[in-house]
Amino acid sequence: MAMSCSVSLAAASGSPFPQNRSSERVKHILKEFKPTPASTQNWRISKKQTLVSGPLKHRRTINTDDSDLEFAEKLKTIKDLLRNEGEDPIQGLAMIDAIQRLSVDYHFQEEIDSILARQSMLSRTFLSDSNLYENALRFRLLRQQGYHVSAGVFDNLKDNEGRFKQELSGDIMGLMSLYEASQLSIIGEDLLDEAGDYSYQLLRSSVTHLDYKQARLVRNSLDHPHHKSLASFMAKNFFNDEPNGWIGELQELAKTEFKMVKSQHQLEVVEVSKWWKDLGLSKEIKFARDQPLKWYMWSMSCLTDPCLSEQRIELTKPISMIYIIDDIFDVYGTLDELVRFTEVINRWDIAAAEQYLPHCMKICFKALNNITNEISYEIYKKHGWNPVRSLRKTWTGLCKAFLVEAKWFASGKLPSSEEYLKNGIVSSGVNLVLVHIFFLFGQGISKENVQLIDSFPAIISSTATILRLWDDLGSAEDENQDGHDGSYVECYRKENEGSSYDDARNQVLHMISDAWKQLNQECLSPNPFSATFSKASLNIARMVPLMYSYDDNHRLPHLEEHMKSLLYENASL
Repeated sequence: MAMSCSVSLAAASGSPFPQNRSSERVKHILKEFKPTPASTQNWRISKKQTLVSGPLKHRRTINTDDSDLEFAEKLKTIKDLLRNEGEDPIQGLAMIDAIQRLSVDYHFQEEIDSILARQSMLSRTFLSDSNLYENALRFRLLRQQGYHVSAGVFDNLKDNEGRFKQELSGDIMGLMSLYEASQLSIIGEDLLDEAGDYSYQLLRSSVTHLDYKQARLVRNSLDHPHHKSLASFMAKNFFNDEPNGWIGELQELAKTEFKMVKSQHQLEVVEVSKWWKDLGLSKEIKFARDQPLKWYMWSMSCLTDPCLSEQRIELTKPISMIYIIDDIFDVYGTLDELVRFTEVINRWDIAAAEQYLPHCMKICFKALNNITNEISYEIYKKHGWNPVRSLRKTWTGLCKAFLVEAKWFASGKLPSSEEYLKNGIVSSGVNLVLVHIFFLFGQGISKENVQLIDSFPAIISSTATILRLWDDLGSAEDENQDGHDGSYVECYRKENEGSSYDDARNQVLHMISDAWKQLNQECLSPNPFSATFSKASLNIARMVPLMYSYDDNHRLPHLEEHMKSLLYENASL
């Protein structure tokens, strides 16, 4: 909904549902879009974007258009191949791996489910006789699907003296598969952790002795293991590998899909740009970040299925408010103003906001109130559940966590590392984002699951821990702002006198590894949340290194590359 911040705060609806929504609905379709890379230094959206009325297509539909019919035929051909070839254990695993790496698995989920159900039965009987490549690939694909496969399938990798068998050292494909499988370890799986370290060292030392193609594959696995990387970002690396047989047909399908999804993302960027411009916060709150493209990148990366277009657009709205409110706490408000702002959010009190808050905070709260009410209304219409209390609770929690940090830094005293991290996983904003995602999906909404999502479950806290710690590893000041921000590294070094930055960094990397293990555990069955929600949680964790890896120029080169590859580059790479 387009909102004008010039309207008085008192006019904002106190109801959890907005009024006359239909008359203010944003127009959706693109009249002319000439994509040029945005200024990634500021992450604004190109002005070469205009809108006309009409519905935005959220999923490509098959019609009489030749390209649509051709795509449908390609899809049918590969589904038939997958059903037939999938009967062979190794071939079925290889096809699923290729489909997932090319980021088109949402087209084949029924076939993948069927093959992996059969593979799960095989894993209980034949794994000890399988080669390393097959054994590790089956383990990884099943765990990714939520199957609780025992790491004991790798017990036979060691000899009687407890050392890894010598013959493993020359099996490059097997070692790559083993290293990829080790990324799905959970707490307590020491053998799998050892196997990951062992395979990493052997593969790293072997790169100089391999031919170009194999060396490239090894480096790609070591630097970007599939489970901890965004498939949509990495897919382009597999577009032109071995274009023969079913691999070639699958690559052609993926290239066509890449172009279709890119066009859809461009339309979504236009809609986000229109919403952000109409909202007016960039003019009213000039000190805050104006980066709608960067905020949309979060939504685009964690909700990858093309059918989730509406959810991506809606999710970008609360994400934008996290950044704006963070800037209010970090670079604008006095401590007294921040206390009052947090109390207004806690009470969700429009009258108090009008009476006690500075102008920019009033405007911010008005926008937040309207966004929260609109999202709640749409969820209620579609899924029959009004989430407004849950959504408001996440904003209260976020602002309270921001206020705790503001008080720490105003006092000049650092908290303990434990206190810092406990508060930091809340101030990361991950809980707020995933609670919104849960309701936007509308899957499994029940009284019990709402109580669970309101309680900051481990699937959320582990994802938040990964984000908070990765963020704190950054050596550059966030966004080149003048505000102050603390970090776990600072708190750790204060507690551990004489420790170096490298000591603290190693501790943080170890904690990130443990958080990934916890997240892996939470995604295994039985899981009270949908597979779509689990994937969104994983994708947020996968996005984090791209979002927080600053270079010496305070830029985000990996995120810029990701943005350009998904919005502007062609598929023929």
